[in-house]
Amino acid sequence: MRRLTAAATAAILVAAGLTATTSPAAAHGDGYSALIQRASYGVPHITARDFASLGYGVGHVQAEDNICTIAETIVTVRAQRARWFGTTGEAAANVTSDLFQQKVIDDQVAERLLTGPRDGVHSPSNEVRDLLRGFAAGYNAHLRRTGAAHLTDPACAGKPWVQPITELDLWRAYWTNMVRAGSAALADGIVAAAPPGRPAPVRPGEITGQLPAPEAAALVAAADGAPAGVGSNAYALGRDATASGAGMVLANPHFPWDGPDRFYRMHLKIPGRYDTEGVALLGDPLIQIGHNGRVAWSHTVSTARRFAWHKLTLVPGDPTSYLHDGKPRKMTARTVTVQTPDGPVSRTLYDTHFGPVVVVPGRFDWTADTAYAISDPNAANNRAFDGWLAMGRARSVADLRAALDRRQFLPWVNVIAADSAGQALYADHSVVPRVTDDLAAACIPAAFRDLYAGSGQAVLDGSRSACELGRDRDAAVPGILGPAHLPTLVRGDYVTNSNDSHWLANPAQPLEGFPRIIGNERTERSLRTRLGVHQVRQRLASTDGLPGTRFTTANLWTVTLGNRAYGGELVRDDLVRSCTADPIATASGGTRVDLTAACTALRGWDLRVDLDSRGSHVFTEFARAGGLRFADRFDPAKPLTTPSRLAVDDPRVRTALADAVQLLDGIPLDARLGDIQTEPRGAERIPIHGGWPEAGVFNMTINVVEPGVGYPKVVHGTSFLMAVELGKSGPSGRQILTYSQSANPNSPWYADQTRLYSGKGWDTVKFTERQLKADPNLVTYRVGERRS
Repeated sequence: MRRLTAAATAAILVAAGLTATTSPAAAHGDGYSALIQRASYGVPHITARDFASLGYGVGHVQAEDNICTIAETIVTVRAQRARWFGTTGEAAANVTSDLFQQKVIDDQVAERLLTGPRDGVHSPSNEVRDLLRGFAAGYNAHLRRTGAAHLTDPACAGKPWVQPITELDLWRAYWTNMVRAGSAALADGIVAAAPPGRPAPVRPGEITGQLPAPEAAALVAAADGAPAGVGSNAYALGRDATASGAGMVLANPHFPWDGPDRFYRMHLKIPGRYDTEGVALLGDPLIQIGHNGRVAWSHTVSTARRFAWHKLTLVPGDPTSYLHDGKPRKMTARTVTVQTPDGPVSRTLYDTHFGPVVVVPGRFDWTADTAYAISDPNAANNRAFDGWLAMGRARSVADLRAALDRRQFLPWVNVIAADSAGQALYADHSVVPRVTDDLAAACIPAAFRDLYAGSGQAVLDGSRSACELGRDRDAAVPGILGPAHLPTLVRGDYVTNSNDSHWLANPAQPLEGFPRIIGNERTERSLRTRLGVHQVRQRLASTDGLPGTRFTTANLWTVTLGNRAYGGELVRDDLVRSCTADPIATASGGTRVDLTAACTALRGWDLRVDLDSRGSHVFTEFARAGGLRFADRFDPAKPLTTPSRLAVDDPRVRTALADAVQLLDGIPLDARLGDIQTEPRGAERIPIHGGWPEAGVFNMTINVVEPGVGYPKVVHGTSFLMAVELGKSGPSGRQILTYSQSANPNSPWYADQTRLYSGKGWDTVKFTERQLKADPNLVTYRVGERRS
């Protein structure tokens, strides 16, 4: 396999017109020049003399491996999805996407991100601008040399939408990622917003009237502000938790396995200035999760809300004007037009001085008296690339924390980090609207106080300037909570997060007293969160069945992929006793179902979601159907062990098991998980372990059952997995990209890491020159050009 991988790499270089070399990166005049060292599994280690050339190398290799995915992202931010991908069926959402993105273009949102002093806080630094300029040039160079007609990925070979890109395209993609949990998540509610009783002039293909806003409604109904389809686990282990006394980090983001949110592994180096290994989202030019020589970090999706609502009191008789401190203010109306296969489509969108007007039918309606707007601080967040650049240069947890405090750039994620001295950090220093307890008490109308208490959604009185977000003295910019209002914890043992709030980052030192908009406190934790903490505690107590004490990167990998189903550990035996005693139950549709085979499968289940686990899918669907109902209450004094007893007398428990049996009709209830849960790679079906969080699984794998077949495709879940230790000789450990480096079925790196992950294997950290040169598959080449 190693020889084949190296040969395939060399073949790609020849096809691309590139020359293999073993010499250092050569000077290229005033042009771009980067040295690419492709290691095992196609992972590029890129060395350049400046940030423009580093960006060029990143853009080039990402285009070599994933040009179709990046090209589609550019289509999106150019507001051309409907034009190229249609409007029928599921593609109907393309029109909404295009209208939203066209308004971004018309309003010159990306251009405004780039105005101001280039200090990395008020506007992006020259280093970051150089990275994006170089990335666009490197991407375009690969496309120019290869030609769209000769691309090997059938997803876009010869397609007219594969075109050269610009820096501005990349900044628009950046902005869209920043507002993913805010404005972009509410895009259909923004496009749907229209004043009542005022027919607009109809143009060809024009959308008129208030539209349904299902995505916005889903976000409003969500328990927290996390973007849909993403999540993560992470550990930062300090000197008191590791065998060596050095810091260690587990990175375990759960992101989509297909599409624009795929991660890409790489190692980026400018000698003496920047040296970081890890992953970035495709299309981004620097490391977002990873490590340098002294610090490692990961991100988990935060529970904080990313926007605040403002309840507008409208001027009588004029539903597009609102009262502010007793004076009328006119909304700004902009008609946006996009092209579709059926002709132009137009829509008038409305803004206030807070931000866009949004409609969520049945919850936030636009009536003759009232409308609702949002303020989204991430819409002005131009600090993130500089923030990640500063993280990559941090020499300690203290340095990293200072970077977080100064820039306040993380759009919707926590950070979990450790350093070589054995300090461990948790911080939710993400961009959060400045809704303090005092502001909430004074400015949230009585009708919305329960909504705020329950979900963190703040609906402020938009008629008073005193109820605007204001500014904390220590905040990087107006309108967001400053560091003093944000939860932070530094310890010598461990911190962890699995997408619950900040409260129990370490149960020995709960984080309490923070504004509700960040997350809930003293409330029930998810089974995944509880298992995550149990795994750490059991390792430190040496009660997990593994040899030795404390953590090494080897046993951290084993613990992470132990594939325990904590919900099954708690209730499986009681569930089996219940269905054995009375094997006939009524499904939610009224059908009587025999539970005998399900009981037998559950009785023999090993309480894990390994490839050889039999019957785990029965428990998964039972849990997903709402069967995990507990007889005991949550006790905030015992947050890791309550609730824990199955409510066997609750009829909904047995109904859920009956529903699971019906759903799995045609699939053997005692099937091996590896036989029914797979990931396609061409004609190959690669068995995949892991499971749903509803069952209490730490190693998350999200997929949808296909009747009579099983789970034939992973939707999202464990994506990048890294266990890294920051030892005296430099970083070491294990890492893998579960879905492999390339989405191109004709790439040699399309399935190799996926097969490796199936067997719980790993690739090693290759940060030092010695580690990299020990790779038997290493192939080196240069990319570059003169700048115009």
